[in-house]
Formats: sequence, structure tokens, C-alpha cells
Amino acid sequence: MLVLAIDTSTPAVTAGVVSLSAPSPDPESPDTESPGTESPGTESPGTVETLAVRVTVNPRAHAEVLTPHVLECLAEAGVAPAELNAVVVGVGPGPYTGLRVGMATGAAFGDALGVPVYGVCSLDAIAAAVPTTQSLLVVTDARRREIYWARYDGGVRVEGPAVNSAGDVDPSPSTLIAGSASHVDFFDLPVDPAETPSPAGLVTVAAREIMAGSVPAPLEPLYLRRPDAKTLAERGK
Repeated sequence: MLVLAIDTSTPAVTAGVVSLSAPSPDPESPDTESPGTESPGTESPGTVETLAVRVTVNPRAHAEVLTPHVLECLAEAGVAPAELNAVVVGVGPGPYTGLRVGMATGAAFGDALGVPVYGVCSLDAIAAAVPTTQSLLVVTDARRREIYWARYDGGVRVEGPAVNSAGDVDPSPSTLIAGSASHVDFFDLPVDPAETPSPAGLVTVAAREIMAGSVPAPLEPLYLRRPDAKTLAERGK
């Protein structure tokens, strides 16, 4: 399956084309479990291969560069838009304007091509790119001297997403941190180099739903707080 992946939840404007296929059975490890006994989050959701990726780090360029990034990725991967089977979009948490661009673009491609659009937590996508079973803390920039954060245990989110000042987030019991390079240093933890959601990470999070042909839930942005901008009616209150 061919999947278009988009994320604009951070200053990085990210697009990519990813190939997703069913995991190959391991002949050395026959399945001895009864149906329904698998542990969620432990089985491989599929084989994920990045065919093309474009990333521009510029918090003011989401609208200008995202669609060109998508078209460049399709051309590099040799994939026609009609060959795409699904779209995956990071739904945050993130700033209002950035999220709106990515989600609107993903929804437009899905609607035009008649393919499902899956929304995933952008922090989950960062965590999915970190090969560890340790307790992992993921942080991104929430502005206003705050961070968006979530905690993972064995690859499964156990806390968050939430928004707080860094000083209000307890690093324990996490033993590893990933995310925004300018914010991971607020915590005395070893740092994994994954900084922003990657196309492979985004697709990995949605892989089970995509492979199962599940009907995606409506796209809902994770703003976690009201936008800075106010309507004229709100200003008059």
C-alpha cells in the first residue's frame, strides 16, 4: 500500500510517501497463540519503507511549502496521486495555524483521491521512531514557555498528551527523552535524536487501521488550548 504522510504540528513542515506492506511471517517462530491473545502494541503492524521525504524547518512556511513538498515526494517516489491508498496526518498537539494547514491539505488530498485520511497524535509518531522499550518522554514546543508532552512505556502512550511548563513535568519514571532539540535539554535524561514526526513514524502509528481497512475517525486537531488569536466578538467581551 502507498501512503501519503503529512505533519505540520512543529516548525518542521513534513511530507513523505511511504510503502506499507504486511509483515512477513517468521518460519522460525510458528504462531502458538490462540486467536485474540495477542498483546496490543507488541505485534508488528507491517513493514514501513520511506520512498521519499521532504522537510523544511520554518514555522512561517507551512502554507507555502507543504503542497510543493507533497508533489516533489510523489515525483521522486514515482507514484501517481491516483496510486495512493491512504493519507496519514499528524493532528498535534501543535499551534493552531500550523495544524490547520497540514490537516486541511491532507483532507483535501483524501477527498480528491477518494482515499481514507487517518489522523494520528504527532507525539505518538515521534515515539514510534524511537527503537526502545524504555520509559520514553516526548516533548515539543508549545510556545509561551511551555511544552507539549506525552509519556510512553514499551511503545504505548501512558500519559498525555498535555501542555505544561517544563518545570511542571516530572521526568521520572522516564529514562529516555525525544523531541524538540531546544526543549529536551530541560530534562536530565539521555536524548534520542528523533526530533519531529517522520513520515515513517506517522504511518507506523496508523498502520494497523490502514492494513485492516478501518474507517477513520473524523479528523480532530489536538490544540490542547485556545488559539492566541481572538474573534472580534471575543475581543468585545
